[in-house]
Amino acid sequence: MGAIETDRISGQGDALTTIGGLPITALDMQASARCLIEAALRLRGHGQRPFYATSANGQVIALARNDAAFRRLMLDADQIHADGMPMVLLSSLVSQVPLPERVATTDLVHVVAAMAQTSGVSFYFLGGTPEVNRAAVERMQASYPHLVFAGAHSGYYDAAQEPDIVAEIARLKPDILWVGLGVPLEQQFVARNIDRLRGVGVIKTSGGLFDFLAGRNSRAPRLLQAVGLEWAYRTMLEPRRLLGRYLRTNLIAVWQIVMHSK
Repeated sequence: MGAIETDRISGQGDALTTIGGLPITALDMQASARCLIEAALRLRGHGQRPFYATSANGQVIALARNDAAFRRLMLDADQIHADGMPMVLLSSLVSQVPLPERVATTDLVHVVAAMAQTSGVSFYFLGGTPEVNRAAVERMQASYPHLVFAGAHSGYYDAAQEPDIVAEIARLKPDILWVGLGVPLEQQFVARNIDRLRGVGVIKTSGGLFDFLAGRNSRAPRLLQAVGLEWAYRTMLEPRRLLGRYLRTNLIAVWQIVMHSK
């Protein structure tokens, strides 16, 4: 294993903790963003396998408990961020290495974008409807006028189109590929294609990020975010889609965090 590959694997350093049975990086928002930028620059031009970062929240922890195949997909990541405030709040009670803060992808993308402007790191957005994807790119470019987009593509395509989309991304070689296809489709996408995306610096799964960037979905008030109730706010906005999910996953996730953290 070469020096570049070794650095990629060890990108989290010693800042790891186990929350809900998953290895979670215990870096704060700024350090997490720097890690992605540094990995992108370190791997640029080397044709190596991308540095792969994903995120965990209550839904992910519950799914990883119930689905061994999905758990393996999560463990394949080089870095797992804590994108759930209950994980952060409970970590101080159940873990020897408490999480410093929530690293929500909807916030992380802005910190990374600000750094990317000065370092020349390029983005590619994959996911959302064509309208949402386009609006997300336009709003990010308006907010960060020096941010470079290597390209973008919606997440609504036939399976037969995927090889061509992946080949195009590999040709464009974005420094950071943000994949917003939803759990578990985005983790499955990475597993299928990561070796075809050599030359891309970083792959970051992003859930519903593009809907938020495009203004289609709104964040919860800061107070609700701080006390771990953003899920309740989102459920009020989309009860048909989210109520059943949270009823199925919340108790499982809390149990996993309490019983399988260290």
